[in-house]
Amino acid sequence: MAPLNFAFWVPNVSRGLVNSKVPQRTSHDLDYNIKLAQIAEEKGFTFALTQIRFMSAHDGDEQYESVSYSHALLAQTKKLNVIAAILPGPWHPALTAKTFASIDHYTGGRISINVVSGWYKQEQAAMGLEWPEHDGRYVRSTEFIRSIRGLWNEPSFSLDGQFYKFDNYSMEPKPSIRVSTSSPSTNHGTLHSSKAPTEGTRGPIIFMGGNSAAARRMAGTEADWFFLNGNDDETFTKWILDVRANAQAAGRRIKVGIHGFVIAKPTTEEAYLQLNHIVNGANPEQVSQLYEAFKEAGKSAPEGEGMWAKANFKDLVQYNEGFRTGLIGSYDDVARRIIQLKSLGADLVLTAYLHFQDELAEFGDKVIPLVRQYEQEAIDSGEAKSWPTFENYPVPEDVAAKWAHKKVSGTVDHIAVAEQLASKKRANGEANGDSNGDANGHGDAKRIKV
Repeated sequence: MAPLNFAFWVPNVSRGLVNSKVPQRTSHDLDYNIKLAQIAEEKGFTFALTQIRFMSAHDGDEQYESVSYSHALLAQTKKLNVIAAILPGPWHPALTAKTFASIDHYTGGRISINVVSGWYKQEQAAMGLEWPEHDGRYVRSTEFIRSIRGLWNEPSFSLDGQFYKFDNYSMEPKPSIRVSTSSPSTNHGTLHSSKAPTEGTRGPIIFMGGNSAAARRMAGTEADWFFLNGNDDETFTKWILDVRANAQAAGRRIKVGIHGFVIAKPTTEEAYLQLNHIVNGANPEQVSQLYEAFKEAGKSAPEGEGMWAKANFKDLVQYNEGFRTGLIGSYDDVARRIIQLKSLGADLVLTAYLHFQDELAEFGDKVIPLVRQYEQEAIDSGEAKSWPTFENYPVPEDVAAKWAHKKVSGTVDHIAVAEQLASKKRANGEANGDSNGDANGHGDAKRIKV
């Protein structure tokens, strides 16, 4: 069984990964993020993901460009693979193919690409760019990926598409032949790496994300990896099986990553108090603006299942719904939850933190070793053979149907649990509610470190 991959969001956008007024020991400064990347590769992380913004989306006021930022991180690391987000529209596939092929050679193949089909209409309108309707954006992204793959792999490439046209265009140098980056560098007993989805072709690994049916169809036919926002386990199961079935129907295989905001502490109580602290400190105006923009984007999918379609106000204090994934609790709670996600079919967990350097290091020291222990136990017991992960595909139709009807336990509402705990504490005059608390009801940080 391939060991689960770990990745982290690079906070190259100001104000971190939460829309909250709570203090954050996180910075979008390059020096901060170089150190973060170095810590991450030391702790066993495989991937880092830089964000793409061309203007503020009611979150970070400042946004560093993703590809140049990724290259700067790669120059100061040795093993980490950095995924740079790209937005078709501002980026043309010819420029993308040339840029990534060049960085691929500079860094020994450690650059990957996350193709973002786009949700923020105002951003592209402000630049005077075309804004196709929802499913049309996935048609554009499909042509985009086929173009860059064609330029990377064919001596001369032609395409007569709806959005992009090429006439015998030749690009040199080609990027290096794909080498799998699907497993951490350390050996963990009988855990072993599996082949990348399109190993043997040339070019960086291609990621994409989305929740809609159009996103899952496109991912199945075009991408190597598919990212999911935070959600409940029933939805994770449905969408993971769907995207894998789409890939299998196209004669391909695909890996899946799930985003989650991590609050891992020595005790469950400490973790929930920090969650309550973050949510209580939310910036109402900014979250409300994001909520309206995201709900519009989520409902733009024909079936109404786009990203953020089911998110509520509190979910969007972390703007990728990371609280919903449930990586909140003691070190052991979080490790066991990660194993649950793997049992649903996840091949990677994409993490975010309040205090990135400190908490990512803590996660690497305290949680990842437990995950490796529980993975090995699942192998030894034979349980891992029943998990719908990448290496267990392709499967016969009857097996896929059995997975689709597997009973999934209910997902905990972690924000509600945190609120109940904090309320109880206040009633008892403890921690977040004692006389040392601040104006928002937050208690003595010496007792409960947040």
